[in-house]
Amino acid sequence: MLEAATPCHARVLAALHAQAFPAGEQWDADAMAAQLCLPGVFGWVAPQGGMVLARVAADEAEILTLAVDPGMQRRGLGRALLAATLDTAAARGAVTLFLEVAATNGPARALYADSGFGQVGRRPNYYPGGADALVLRRVITLS
Repeated sequence: MLEAATPCHARVLAALHAQAFPAGEQWDADAMAAQLCLPGVFGWVAPQGGMVLARVAADEAEILTLAVDPGMQRRGLGRALLAATLDTAAARGAVTLFLEVAATNGPARALYADSGFGQVGRRPNYYPGGADALVLRRVITLS
């Protein structure tokens, strides 16, 4: 179901990202490939319509972006990507996972709340459309 993302997946990742994010927030293939070449960065791709990029530094991990094709939402794909990220981050020594989500993104906020994330910060007017970013955190426990 999920494949480890490599720079060879950059075009697929960018296409999936474009389906899930507004024009001003989309990452292109060059951005995806560049991220995957950075130390500590890893990703997962679900060819049926989802992707995630994250990084680990010391004992902290951060989701850089997570996208699910709107036509594939509410089918467990986001949850599977999140679980794979948590497992990978834990295997790499992370004990906490952070992410940012638009305050206006109700479905993503519900997924993260159901997955044990809590709000630890807010970044006003963070996104190009003016939406605030909520900074969320979860302690990583081995499953």
